[in-house]
Amino acid sequence: MPKTLADIKKALDSNLGKRLMLKANGGRRKTIERSGVLAETYPSVFVIELDQEENAFERVSYSYADILTETVQITFYEDPTTGTVALS
Repeated sequence: MPKTLADIKKALDSNLGKRLMLKANGGRRKTIERSGVLAETYPSVFVIELDQEENAFERVSYSYADILTETVQITFYEDPTTGTVALS
């Protein structure tokens, strides 16, 4: 797992446009699982465009601190050439 916010941002920057599975803490013992594409990264947050068939929202955003504190876990779908990349 990356140890700093800068490391997390660099890891996400290198995976822009890739499909992913997101697991987020929804509070009160709820876990939210969504799939989509990593759309954009900004200095403090990243944006995921969700699959419209499964979700009511178009996009969600999280901070890099959410990954650092393990509130959010991201797993990129397997790329046939490189294998699965997990960022959690």
